[in-house]
Amino acid sequence: MDESLQKWTIKVKSRYNVVKAKSDCLMNDKIAVIGAGMMGGAIVQSLLKSGYTGKITAVDIQPEKLKEQEKLGVAVSTDTRKAAADADIVFICVKPTTVKTVLKQINSSVKGKLVISIAATVPLKYVKKFVPEAKIVRIMPNVAALVQASYTAYCCGENVTKKDKEKVKSLLNRMGVCEEVDEKYMDAITALTGSGPGYISIIIEALMYAGLKVGLPRKVALYGAAQTVLGTGKLVLDLQEHPAKVKDMVTTPGGTTIEAIYELEGSSIRQALMRAVEEAAKKSHLIREQLGVNSE
Repeated sequence: MDESLQKWTIKVKSRYNVVKAKSDCLMNDKIAVIGAGMMGGAIVQSLLKSGYTGKITAVDIQPEKLKEQEKLGVAVSTDTRKAAADADIVFICVKPTTVKTVLKQINSSVKGKLVISIAATVPLKYVKKFVPEAKIVRIMPNVAALVQASYTAYCCGENVTKKDKEKVKSLLNRMGVCEEVDEKYMDAITALTGSGPGYISIIIEALMYAGLKVGLPRKVALYGAAQTVLGTGKLVLDLQEHPAKVKDMVTTPGGTTIEAIYELEGSSIRQALMRAVEEAAKKSHLIREQLGVNSE
């Protein structure tokens, strides 16, 4: 093993390997997840996979969306107001255009409770306008919550206590990893990590087709590409090194990797990814303006 690689390996102390306290397993707050779509369903599944012991109720106005949740063994309801009243913690997992309607419905039911909104672009102050006596948290997870591998950024309202934050972190860590950030970064995080699985899926697909081009069976090409992306991410996180150093670990003089990197550096792949995130962040601002969120 290369000496530099040995040094990097010794430094494996990932802050992302979350060690859950024993008390974490004993949380039994009643949770209502309002909105049983992709992200709402992912949150429910993450909680179930983590062994969450409290009652979970999936809520949606479309009964067909609740069928899958019911199969998982959680309670289901089409009554938003009642579900919120019966819960200790309420997740708002609806589209930004629907947030106002839902908040008005639950206004009288969430006094002193944690209300956790995943609605992209919708700021804390907007949520507070409609549920002023709730403890509001804004989060941005991604679809990897389905496999408990989401990066979830969160920010909290002024009345969210230290104890509340510990509870929020406990819940979000069940979906993957979480990090508290200043709210001013949430649009950028939405663009980078919220939309990120879309970008990475394109990269995995491109690598799969590259594998097919050089003769690999489809299954080998797909699984090999996906695992390589997963493993590279884990190297960056566990070794706590810059991606360039991971790149150097596999790049030898006159070898195959340097030839491939030469081709990549001649392309616009870096700029394309940077532009993608930049445009997604701009779109987040635009959606908020179209909703009139800033003016209400």
